Amino acid sequence: MPSCAPTRHDHSRNWRPSRASGFKRPHSPPPPGGRRYRLSGTDLSASITVFLIAVPMSLGLAVAMDAPLAAGLVAAAIGGVVVGLLGGVPLQVSGPSAGLTVVTAELIQLYGWRTTCAITIAAGLLQILLGSLRAARAALAVSPAIVHGTLAGIGVAIALAQLHIVLGGSPQSSALGNALALPDQFERFSPAAPAIGALTIVLLILWPRLPGRVGAGLGRLPAALTAVAIATAVAAAAAPGIARVELPSWRSHALPEMPHGPVIALATAVFTVMLVASLESLLAAVAVDKLTADRAAAPPTGRSAPTPLAKRSDLDRELRAQGVANSLSGLLGGLPVSGGAVRSSANVRAGATSRAATVLHGVWVLLAALLLVGALERIPLAALAALVMVVGIQMVNFAHIRQVHKHREFPVYAATIVGVLLAGVLMGVAIGIVVAMALALHRLAHTRITVSQRDGRHVVTARGQLTFLAVPRLSRMLGRLPQGAEVTVELDGSFMDHAAYETIQGWCASQTTLGGRVEVTGHSGGRIAEPASPAAHSCCRPWTPWRNHHCHDRAAPTAPAPPPPPDSGTAGSPSVSTAASEDQPAVHRLLNGLSSFQRTTAPLVREELARLATEGQRPSQLFLTCADSRLVTSMITASGPGDLFTVRNVGNLVPPPKAGSGSGTDDSVAAAIEYAVDVLEVESITVCGHSGCGAMQALLGGPPKAPETPMWRWLRHGLPSLERMKSRHHTWARISGRLPTDAVEQLCLTNVVQQLEHLREHDSVARRVAAGTLRLHGMYFHVGEAQAYLLTEGASSGTGPDEVFVRVAPGDRPEPRSLSGTGTRPSGNGASGRSSGTDSDADPDTSPGTGPEASPATISDTGRETGPGTGSGPGPGPESRTGPGPESRTGRGPESRTGSGTAPGGVHDAGRPGRAGTGASRPVGDASVGA
Repeated sequence: MPSCAPTRHDHSRNWRPSRASGFKRPHSPPPPGGRRYRLSGTDLSASITVFLIAVPMSLGLAVAMDAPLAAGLVAAAIGGVVVGLLGGVPLQVSGPSAGLTVVTAELIQLYGWRTTCAITIAAGLLQILLGSLRAARAALAVSPAIVHGTLAGIGVAIALAQLHIVLGGSPQSSALGNALALPDQFERFSPAAPAIGALTIVLLILWPRLPGRVGAGLGRLPAALTAVAIATAVAAAAAPGIARVELPSWRSHALPEMPHGPVIALATAVFTVMLVASLESLLAAVAVDKLTADRAAAPPTGRSAPTPLAKRSDLDRELRAQGVANSLSGLLGGLPVSGGAVRSSANVRAGATSRAATVLHGVWVLLAALLLVGALERIPLAALAALVMVVGIQMVNFAHIRQVHKHREFPVYAATIVGVLLAGVLMGVAIGIVVAMALALHRLAHTRITVSQRDGRHVVTARGQLTFLAVPRLSRMLGRLPQGAEVTVELDGSFMDHAAYETIQGWCASQTTLGGRVEVTGHSGGRIAEPASPAAHSCCRPWTPWRNHHCHDRAAPTAPAPPPPPDSGTAGSPSVSTAASEDQPAVHRLLNGLSSFQRTTAPLVREELARLATEGQRPSQLFLTCADSRLVTSMITASGPGDLFTVRNVGNLVPPPKAGSGSGTDDSVAAAIEYAVDVLEVESITVCGHSGCGAMQALLGGPPKAPETPMWRWLRHGLPSLERMKSRHHTWARISGRLPTDAVEQLCLTNVVQQLEHLREHDSVARRVAAGTLRLHGMYFHVGEAQAYLLTEGASSGTGPDEVFVRVAPGDRPEPRSLSGTGTRPSGNGASGRSSGTDSDADPDTSPGTGPEASPATISDTGRETGPGTGSGPGPGPESRTGPGPESRTGRGPESRTGSGTAPGGVHDAGRPGRAGTGASRPVGDASVGA
């Protein structure tokens, strides 16, 4: 959930405080002032580390492409400075593209270096266009097997080409030619170059693995720099005549020219350079996001401060920045630029925290190209070739191969590699796409249908996707079953088209007409129900579990199920029979929900719940809301097990401490607050009201004429809210952009503000708020709109003059240091902030009939259950409820059960049923209370 917006004084809808205004939120860091880029010690050291890796790698890639060596340094400098300043991934380091090694080498051979620079410029302009069209995410829609297969094929081609240079020869024009020429190369190589290359490879492999404290200290030096430096020193002493780097004078540096050649061939070259460079950059950006998140989630070691959270990558901005860098690099005679996983991962691991490290690395490369020409010309070509060969081998990632094999995509991966090696990058990608489509069609068409017998019933199992291609086989199998038999149809797939649906539906109707019984089940035997009439709930769709526990039960009164046969039960079965409770809709719904939870949700959350049972609960937030059944807290806050410590009562009331502990006072809310603040040390408390609250309607209706009831004794804690709304000394609480629709909504909004004031009166809350370790938030949920609103921060903290609730937009994100209403911790991992991933997709409260709203008892984290109508004591369970339970009834009205269904005076209008959806009925003079 997004953090609260700042207090608004001009009442405009889109007002936001400017940085120059000096406005800062409570407990947030001071405004950054006028400096946009700050240089820290970790950024400086990280830039030097990446620089020491980038220089030898840039020279090695230029050697591998048979391009001018200075072009590699130009690309490294432009990639560092330009992409560092303009890119959407602050910690990604760009430079010469390793993925384009083979492509660039072919272009240089076909068109020459100056035309290749012009192709690079055109590819950069195309990247800028695609980034402006926001097409970056679409590029990642390609199958991962194709992307990783393309990079692996390029890596194999790089390794084969550089092996010739390590052996003292020259590479061929294609990967296949390099492979076929290896036997001849082994027969006529000189020992000097292979020895230097082998030494470089050994150092690259062993340097990061040196044991002991000495190894840990030496391991801080980049392996690439160390290997090239040692190899250079050894070559100077043992092989002075070995081939070395030759940097041409900058005066003779070649610049681009107008391209010459067939237009279609040039356009294909531009598209290939753009495609490979973009994919490599975007994949590296995703990898940098993951590395940054892992680093932020790791606990700080020693005296080091926690790593600040990095913003999520803007891939479209990154693609535009890569395009600008490629255009400038081609214009200045540099190699194609892309984001590099090797350089970027080194930057993150070296402790970089901002884009300053990336920019500085480019500056160091530029200074080295101008001032260290003599030192660079001492490097042996064999050492650089060995470095690039290791980089190419590392592009064949065995972790990717395992993942591809796990998802049964290895044929696509292998076909892409072979295509890249034999036909080039673009044709390899096309071959991979064709194989992926063929594999998808095969899986879509391949459906396994079997017939077996189980406990006297015929079981038809369909594994795979049911499409029109499987209809003939499905009809044949169903036609072989005896007429009038009991049949179970198990559908073990994720897709069914209209033809298959009609086939099953028609056969079921025919079989039932002939006296048979048919049950259609999903995966693991979950029953799939059909509505009895077209007037079922509009949210339903065929074969959805929600229909099972909701629409099926609604249809039951109009289309009662036939009684089960006497022999339908199983003797000695320890499970509860659902069929035995079909005449009890509430029990039937409960059992269906529990069964669905055990079948679908429990396997997904069991491991996390086991961890919480062992470690105990550590919620980040106390969430105090109404007991209304329409408020599913885990659904509207996207939280999971262990995230929220929840207290629910009628009217989301917080009795002030001055109420005392005398007779008739309920201390359960105060106990829950004290436990959450002092024991669990939650970081924020949210008071959440909602539209159509029956408690607020009862307060507006006035006290009952009958003797005081428990309900009205509880609602007395809401009288200050009513007085606040009527008072002229307080501004009206309202929703930003509009006035309250009626008095009920006005009181619901005012009640949230008033209960926050009651909350501040508690000693434990006041102490933590004063210390800056606890945040208070107000929230309003409009049930009919399914829309959440947050109270502006000034009003939440008690410092703002206005009481405005701001709409939460779908794209809102919490700021790094804010503790918002969802319980987001600064680590940013799920609602609880734990890196173990408690913000699970499998939400128990959203499973059919499994949450506290569908259960007749309130279930807390500690495992205790509070029956309806009893409330709960000061226990720590997050689902403790105060006040009468949601299913309590008072009075004798035939339809008096609305919300909590309890009238303050116990008097109901027997002729006026409560309105569904409001949670309360308003008979003449007497208002009944809904939760």
